[in-house]
Amino acid sequence: MIRFDSVTKTYPGGTTAVDHLTLEAPSGEITVLVGPSGCGKTTSLRMVNRMIEPTSGVIEVDGQDIMAGDPAELRRGIGYVIQAAGLFPHRTIRDNIATVPMLLGWNKKQARERAMELMETVGLVPEMGSRYPAQLSGGQQQRVGVARALAADPPVLLMDEPFSAVDPVVRENLQDELLRLQSELGKTIVFVTHDIDEAIKLGDRVAVFRTGGHLAQYDEPGVLLARPADDFVDNFVGRDRGYRGLGFVSSSGLPVGELRTVEVGGSAPEGWSLVVDRERRPLGWHHGATAGGTAGEENLVPGGSLYDAASGSLRSALDAALSSPSGQGVAVDADGRVSGSISADDVLAALAVARRDDAAA
Repeated sequence: MIRFDSVTKTYPGGTTAVDHLTLEAPSGEITVLVGPSGCGKTTSLRMVNRMIEPTSGVIEVDGQDIMAGDPAELRRGIGYVIQAAGLFPHRTIRDNIATVPMLLGWNKKQARERAMELMETVGLVPEMGSRYPAQLSGGQQQRVGVARALAADPPVLLMDEPFSAVDPVVRENLQDELLRLQSELGKTIVFVTHDIDEAIKLGDRVAVFRTGGHLAQYDEPGVLLARPADDFVDNFVGRDRGYRGLGFVSSSGLPVGELRTVEVGGSAPEGWSLVVDRERRPLGWHHGATAGGTAGEENLVPGGSLYDAASGSLRSALDAALSSPSGQGVAVDADGRVSGSISADDVLAALAVARRDDAAA
């Protein structure tokens, strides 16, 4: 656990970057600090590893006051990932990742073996180990940065806007990769971002900061979306918070209806049919003006998003229904095979039930 107890950071000129911050980041969870520029979120993060030292208050990591020991020793036990990856340009990828283990006294062979293990963990092929940072894409460099931070297996990982410098598609892939890694490793992660969507996606808990270094609200993402503490949080979270909040509402009990399917290459009836492969995995939609047309891959209409009936939320169910060209959302099982259809009306009815249950609880 990381605990801030009435922590303040005031610079010599009189500017207060963080003002009496009290917050606990639970062990084994991702705590996201989010807010506008100049709100103190990065300062708060960097005080944890003493790259910035607090003016007053106490910060503890696993019950130990960070000011009680040597800052270099503290930093060697905390992983740190920054926006530009911060890789050494003259070292290979393998040696970049091995940096901290070697500082801790590992021999070169052990450190390099650990580096190669972590390259696989973060989704990099072994052949990249002998390359240099300039030979990698931005997304690949960020993966190296994460691997380097994990190299000595630290219990705490600090991440300062690590994905903001890459394009949206790569960013989403890196976010998914972080969630996958966290499900396996269970680190205590403090993650800084200015993007509320990233905060909602990644955080087990989200701390919203307002300008001047004040904590405006600290809650689970679903609570933050459903019950913002004040107008500032409401405006910062955004106007579509109601829709995003559906991502935290279980779709348990949502009815799955019948869905007309046709195997690719087969004869399609009139109207909309979902085209599937031999394993009943969806390929797209076919719309026939009359019966008897062939549902070939060359005349498929993109099918929209899919709803995972085993673990989905009302948001994913509604998005599947709204993005489908036929108006029927496609529900799939854990193996990606078609299990039926869902409708927007059924999703809204399930939402009404969930709200009644919440009110009665």
